[in-house]
Amino acid sequence: MEMHVNTFKSALAKSDPMWGCWAGFATGYAAEIVASTGFDWLLIDGEHAPNTVVTILAQLQAVAPYSAAPVVRSVNQDAALIKQLLDIGVQTLMVPMVESGDQATALVRATRYPPQGIRGVGGGLVRATRWDRVDDYLNQAHESLCLIVQIESPKGVEQAEAIATTDGVDAVFIGPADLSVGMGYPGNPGHPDVQKAIETVVKTVKAAGKPVGILAPLEDDARRYQALGCQFIAVGIDISLLRQGALATVARYKGQAASQSSSTY
Repeated sequence: MEMHVNTFKSALAKSDPMWGCWAGFATGYAAEIVASTGFDWLLIDGEHAPNTVVTILAQLQAVAPYSAAPVVRSVNQDAALIKQLLDIGVQTLMVPMVESGDQATALVRATRYPPQGIRGVGGGLVRATRWDRVDDYLNQAHESLCLIVQIESPKGVEQAEAIATTDGVDAVFIGPADLSVGMGYPGNPGHPDVQKAIETVVKTVKAAGKPVGILAPLEDDARRYQALGCQFIAVGIDISLLRQGALATVARYKGQAASQSSSTY
């Protein structure tokens, strides 16, 4: 059996924009609904959503028949957790709060088998190998994996070049909300200083030849970031979409003004 093609990684090699949605409900049922709507990719969030390895697995299985490529964000940089996520079949992994080239290198090693890394061998126990059906998985696994590291702090901005040029890092994703908090502008990612930092990261990462992504639920932001050079942009959050739709529906019948606020993180 051949290795399953990582459609997200393949798409990154092209210049077309990729529009994504945050999946935060932590259920396969909700993730499948979003996967069927036409988004290019989904972010199954293990950092801020109430997910576990088991619930992430259920969502991977639920979205597998659809064209939306699943990206899974780990809760932290723990190598043991990364091993579990890769073993259940995560091919595109996003890791939060990366602040140095050394951290990026450690993450690359966590996704590689020895001697290039430290990933443990699960063999026939794991979904990633289709229970030992994938031919030569140990030698080919890294080719289908896509590692995205997040820059979302002032230190990460300072170290953007070292992070982006790390061999094995496939892309960088910017977190505007955490970055704005770290820079002293909580709740204001649109502050000129924050926007300047974002522009710096985009230019630095692109100069390193790596794709850049960002979260931008507001259309004006998304269009601006696309023009700046961001290729994969999350333009929706499933929880926010439900809340906004519910508020708008209630407002039609109760005469209330629907809230237009969108959460970002």
